[in-house]
Amino acid sequence: MDDYLLEVKNLRTYFFTDEGIVKAVDDVSFGLKKGESLGIVGESGSGKSVTALSIMRLIQDPPGKIIGGEIIFRGEDLLKKKEEEMREVRGNKISMVFQDPMTSLNPVFTIGDQIMEAIILHQKLDKVSARKKAIEMLEIVRIPEASKRIDEYPHQFSGGMRQRVMIAMALSCNPEILIADEPTTALDVTIQAQIIELIKQLQKDLGMSLILITHDMGIVAESCKNVLVMYAGKVVEYADVRTIFKKPSHPYTIGLLESVPRLDVRKERLKAIEGQPPDLVALPNYCYYAERCPYKTERCLEEIPDLIEVEPGHYSRCLYAKEIGVKV
Repeated sequence: MDDYLLEVKNLRTYFFTDEGIVKAVDDVSFGLKKGESLGIVGESGSGKSVTALSIMRLIQDPPGKIIGGEIIFRGEDLLKKKEEEMREVRGNKISMVFQDPMTSLNPVFTIGDQIMEAIILHQKLDKVSARKKAIEMLEIVRIPEASKRIDEYPHQFSGGMRQRVMIAMALSCNPEILIADEPTTALDVTIQAQIIELIKQLQKDLGMSLILITHDMGIVAESCKNVLVMYAGKVVEYADVRTIFKKPSHPYTIGLLESVPRLDVRKERLKAIEGQPPDLVALPNYCYYAERCPYKTERCLEEIPDLIEVEPGHYSRCLYAKEIGVKV
């Protein structure tokens, strides 16, 4: 385990609300090596973004609280660091591209001011040097006329260009890990492809590790080495990307894959996963996916399955994981 750059162990992040305790992230574990890419997939509400925000220690308290686990980065537990120590990590060693660039960028400051802020804070450069670095970053993410556009405001940029600015900001201090949370949300498919290709190229050029959060299995297929599938706050399957696509062993993963359009298979309609995810305030005392699962038996309604190793490096939270893996 010593070769992991980041290791998340038994992470639990709960939200304490008037309705009850929301177990947004419940016993999540994974590792990320230097230069590797990990895709975290699942429907909205599965715990993907909360996992990322927990790593960054950006959970709003109250109502949220990280109640257990470890987040080991370079041998140190981030959960034990003081807030001022975390500021040295955030944006500097671990950066995050948030879902919506329009709400993440401050509308009253220029693009340049917002990128330069992190550079001045973490790299201790003067304003002239920081501006030069900011222009370089805008050029790296392929924004034309960067030296001119650095003085413009977010509303003067298109959605795709704002996302590029967010990526430039996240990479401005040469982080070791980039967390990209739904980086293509609300963008058309052409711009989506450009943004994903840009992230992949920058990861390769800069040698950084990548955590890509998405609900799009197609993006995961072309961008990630390993895949973590989450459902109702828990990890339900983990393996390398080839195994996930060729030999999925959890019914939820199979459902996600069957909802992806494919060119090599003619189908009249894509399959949809029936039903809704469970209420995180009132989780059942049996398999969380049982009510939606086409493979369920009486046993599935009697116990909560453990995460088991189906084969070396391939884990699944299903009582019939090995049998399902053979059927697919």
